[in-house]
Amino acid sequence: MRVPPRWVRRVVLAPLVVVVAPLILIALPTVLVVVLIIASLIPDRFRWPRAIILLLVYLLWDAALLVVLFALWVASGFGWKLRSPGFVRAHYAVGAFALRVLFWVFGIVLRLRISTEAALPSGEPVRLDEVFGAAVPLVVASRHAGPGDSFIVIHTLLNGAGRQPRIVLKDTMQWDPAVDVLLNRIPTRFITPRGFGAHAKGGGHSVEARIADLADGLGDDDALVIFPEGGNATAARRISRIERLRAAGRDALADRAEAMLHVMPPQPGGVHAALGEASGADMVFIAHAGLDSLVTVGDIWKALPVDKRVTMHAWRVPRAEIPADAAAQAEWLFGWFERIDAWIDARSD
Repeated sequence: MRVPPRWVRRVVLAPLVVVVAPLILIALPTVLVVVLIIASLIPDRFRWPRAIILLLVYLLWDAALLVVLFALWVASGFGWKLRSPGFVRAHYAVGAFALRVLFWVFGIVLRLRISTEAALPSGEPVRLDEVFGAAVPLVVASRHAGPGDSFIVIHTLLNGAGRQPRIVLKDTMQWDPAVDVLLNRIPTRFITPRGFGAHAKGGGHSVEARIADLADGLGDDDALVIFPEGGNATAARRISRIERLRAAGRDALADRAEAMLHVMPPQPGGVHAALGEASGADMVFIAHAGLDSLVTVGDIWKALPVDKRVTMHAWRVPRAEIPADAAAQAEWLFGWFERIDAWIDARSD
């Protein structure tokens, strides 16, 4: 769905959330009574209360975050110093706290647990802070599957690793008013999806140039986050991506992609652009398992309460082990996604 213009998002959507949320809070006792009545009359009655509570919590969370962000805008001199290092750090701190609150609530309501593992490329287990620590810039490449997995990755970087993420995301994330305002005040590049069919248009060099620009000046406490699959992995997208490889005459890669059951073949251009600009950066690959079966809204509804354990695994690759040549780097990236696929397969139900 096309994202509305910036002025509509700022003048209409954001104020609407701030106005509606308090009204819902005032009406909350009545809403809860209605929820309980509905829950007693329809099948799967415990899904409705959880779903409505989550929607209410998220709306209130969004509104509260918008109010804090407005206060920061005023404190910055009505936007005058909003891009200064101090205010950028303040926005990261606000985002980290907001995600802690959100995951605390969702963890209780959905019975969702997140655990993290870390290892060196050799497979030797290490602590999470050893993977994300050390004063070296990082390019973080994560698989993309399941609802909210990008939130989980950013939450881990901010609250588990103490990193300041620079993020490459689809522009549709700007439909959320608070996320829209926050991410447009920290280093972020929103990419417009152009489809996954055999004749997809757009993207290419312009996207890679924007990613390279985002990686420019990547600091020792920063981490550029990218999802090389280019979109949330689904069966249809995976098939169309394989067909595109065959149409391009890359049958060997297409065969290898068909053998990967849980991830899509990665697009190497963005990673190459990021590593080329951030010449001193190490690479971190992230896999996660636990949300794979939740693809559609219907899947999520049937799974309520989710009652799942999400396991996240991170590997750190030193810069010296990353190929510099574009073709060799693309092959190397593909091999890592094969490794991620094997890790997921070993933990798949």
